[in-house]
Formats: sequence, structure tokens, C-alpha cells
Amino acid sequence: MLPSRHPIAAMTAALSAAHPWLGAGAPNPSVGAAVFDADGRLLASAAHQRAGQPHAEALVLSECQRLGLLPRVYSLATTLEPCNHHGRTPACSEAIMAAGIQHVVYGASDPNPLAAGGAARLRDAGISVVGGVSAQPCLLQLAPFLYHQRTGLPWVTVKLAQRPNGGMTPDWGSKTFTSAPSLLLAHRMRKKVGAILTGSGTILADNPLFTVRHLTDFPDMQRQLIILDRRHRVPTNYLAAAKDRGFMATVAADFGQALADLGRAGVLEVLVEAGASLLASVQASGQWNLWVTITQGLNGGEDGVDYQLNPAQYLPFQPASFRLDDWLPAVVKA
Repeated sequence: MLPSRHPIAAMTAALSAAHPWLGAGAPNPSVGAAVFDADGRLLASAAHQRAGQPHAEALVLSECQRLGLLPRVYSLATTLEPCNHHGRTPACSEAIMAAGIQHVVYGASDPNPLAAGGAARLRDAGISVVGGVSAQPCLLQLAPFLYHQRTGLPWVTVKLAQRPNGGMTPDWGSKTFTSAPSLLLAHRMRKKVGAILTGSGTILADNPLFTVRHLTDFPDMQRQLIILDRRHRVPTNYLAAAKDRGFMATVAADFGQALADLGRAGVLEVLVEAGASLLASVQASGQWNLWVTITQGLNGGEDGVDYQLNPAQYLPFQPASFRLDDWLPAVVKA
């Protein structure tokens, strides 16, 4: 069961490790890693959890050291090519070499010129390295990072909740009309992103919290909240309350400029939650990547969930490989 003989099975462990942490480490990618002994038994797995903290490969090796398993480590699988530079953390290629690992498999090559080259360095050190293993699932998990590296912009996910007749307004006194599973889906979408973008009309009509509920959020996660408000209608007390809830809340006048600013700030993915007017403008602009539509079920039936990828935008993965559940963090109930 060595990864060199069964690389897809090995990569499954790395992908599973990353899944609960998708979006947590921005501006770094959501990488998972797993290590095995010489008989192919899984020793440990880990994921990058926050910028400035150890990368997945270093973290899983540190866990093995803590458990006294480091002498048994023989091979490693990681969703992204091990980095080869010293930033806020040391190079993962050096940690792999220091651990005496003999075999490495990875899913996607690192597009960051500052970090790339880890695979070549490991090969030069005599380590067997195979890339492109389970490439599509890895590229899907890493898509916001890869998109940001390619374009300098955040990946834009749009969430639209509507009634069967196309209306978007809840009943009087209610905040929503969708079912509990749909609410959980919406909050999984929030959990994954580094920013939420909305319009002044939504703020004035609903006074929304935009917090992650119905499941456990990442520890100490601080998201940006961007409110498009050309007419300066949003009261300052709403912005102050949003900051008290942990947001970096700001007002913007232009959607495209807001995306450019978020990209420069290192935000990898933004979720658009807004009313009909702003959603229509976003759709017409073409500046979106994934559009998720939740439609209320008829007569208490199950809600419908549809999604569409924008073929006019760069997609780091093959569209046929996309599955919405694979895109979102694993569900951890609060």
C-alpha cells in the first residue's frame, strides 16, 4: 500500500484531511497531507489551518514526532507540490528531506514562483516523486488559490435563494423561507470564504448578521464584509455592529473595484449574498465563477439546489469534475 504503488488511495487521505479546513488558511492554499509507514499504513494526516502556521506537510510530520511515529514515516501524499521557500514558515521540502521520507506523491503543481520547485529539489535529494495524482479533486479543492494566482482576483461564488415563483422575500416576520438543510448549505458556503459582498438594500431590508451559524466556524476567523453603497445609505451603527461580530466591514461603490481590492488583500474567495438588483448586475457583469441557486420546495417538499460554473472565466479544474459538496468544508455541527 505504498503511495508509489497505490497513489490514489494515498491521496484520498490527504484530500480528506484538507476538506474540513477549506478556506481557513487564506491567502495560503487549503492543502492536506498524509504520511505512511513502509507497509503503507496511514500514520497521520493534517491540513494547513491558518496563514503563518505550519503547512500541511510540516504539520503532519510534527504530529508524528509528537506521537513518537517519526522513525516509521516512509512516504507522504500531499494535495499540492511541497513548497521550496522560506516565508513565514520553513520550506516543506526541507522538512520532508529531514524526515528521511523515501516516496512523495502530490496532486497539483504549485503555481507560485516563490514556492515552486519543491518536487525537483526532492528528486535531486534522491526521493521518488510523482505528481499529478488525483489531479482533478486536488485542483478543485485548491481552485480559489489557483484562480487568485492566475488572475489576482478572488473566486466569486454567488448564492441566490428564491421561491418557486422567483421571488426572494420571506414571509412577514421571518428571515428566511428555505429549509434547514438549505440553511446549513448556505452557512457552509459562508464558512469557506474570506469575504462576503452585499448591497445596501439587503442591509436596510434585513439587517443581516452574515455570521457562520448551524455549524462550527474556523477559530478566530475574521472575514471582510463589503457593502456596495453608492448613496451612503447604510447607517454607521450597522458597520460598528458588524465589526463587533468580527468583520472587517467597509463600504464600496463599484463591484469590479471591490473585487480588485479584495484580491490585493489576499482574499481567495468572496461570497455574494444580495438582493435581486445587485445579483442581476453581478450576473450581467460576468464577474462570477460559481452561481448557486436554492429554490424553495413546493408544499413543504425538499428545496432544489442547482449550480452553474461560468464558462467565460478561467477554471483551474475540469468542469465535469465539480461537485458542490466537494467544494465546501465538511460539516461540523456547533
